[in-house]
Amino acid sequence: MLVKEILNAAVNPVFSFEFFPPKKDEEWETLFATIAALSPLNPSYVSVTYGAGGSTRSRTHNLVTRIQKETGLTVVSHLTCICSDRDETGSILENYQKNGINNVLALRGDKPAGVASIDDAIKDFPHAIDLVGFIKTNYPAIGVGVAGFPEGHPETPNRLKEIEYLKEKIDAGADYIVTQLFFDNRDYFDFVERCAIAGITVPIIPGIMPISTKKGLIRMAELALGARVPAPLLSKVLNAENDTEVASIGIEWATNQVQELIDHHIKGIHFYTLNMADATLRIFNNLHQ
Repeated sequence: MLVKEILNAAVNPVFSFEFFPPKKDEEWETLFATIAALSPLNPSYVSVTYGAGGSTRSRTHNLVTRIQKETGLTVVSHLTCICSDRDETGSILENYQKNGINNVLALRGDKPAGVASIDDAIKDFPHAIDLVGFIKTNYPAIGVGVAGFPEGHPETPNRLKEIEYLKEKIDAGADYIVTQLFFDNRDYFDFVERCAIAGITVPIIPGIMPISTKKGLIRMAELALGARVPAPLLSKVLNAENDTEVASIGIEWATNQVQELIDHHIKGIHFYTLNMADATLRIFNNLHQ
């Protein structure tokens, strides 16, 4: 089933989970234990990421097809422009369709390690819109999602241009938008309003990931796409005695985010799981108390 069909048919907010391909073979069964633990939550779909420059490409494809075959879940595979040409991308999409996988998230992708600039890693698709156009022109049966940035795209400081570029991707055939993680819902609501002003009417799915460790918070701040951490959340995390307390703080904060989003009748919520089940399970438990 296409994600756009799932979203359009939904009466209540749908939930989806994101996983990444393990680097070590022994971690695959741990991941599938996580998927099994989260399956009772009845996700409407799950997604699988790509490494920078497609560095996890084969693992991504293997994971996507295995999830599809072993769980029956609707799977969305990430697909990037970086280091990708038309022939290779076409082969990937044809293989997906043969295996019953009909959804992708089209992304520009990050600069691979060891490459001087992003331009050096570009082949046939300079921007995500080029990938979206290629897919919708040559494989129209495949559903396509794209990324959105509630706090603004880090490489496009002009927010008017940012939304203009996003609108072009929607006009090229993208079916929905899933956002980068954020910790202040006001950023999401503002982003949705900006999209509406620009004439973007597709579902905009918020991405949620609870902070789990102080190290993770610091790492997040270092990333180019790292989300802004509101002062009240930052204060709680920095004053926590240990990471067990940090995890509880992060889960409580994320629970409140999700509840407010549900109260605003959003179409769905996408959870960045980091291949672990506990935080997501605890959030769902909190929501149903």
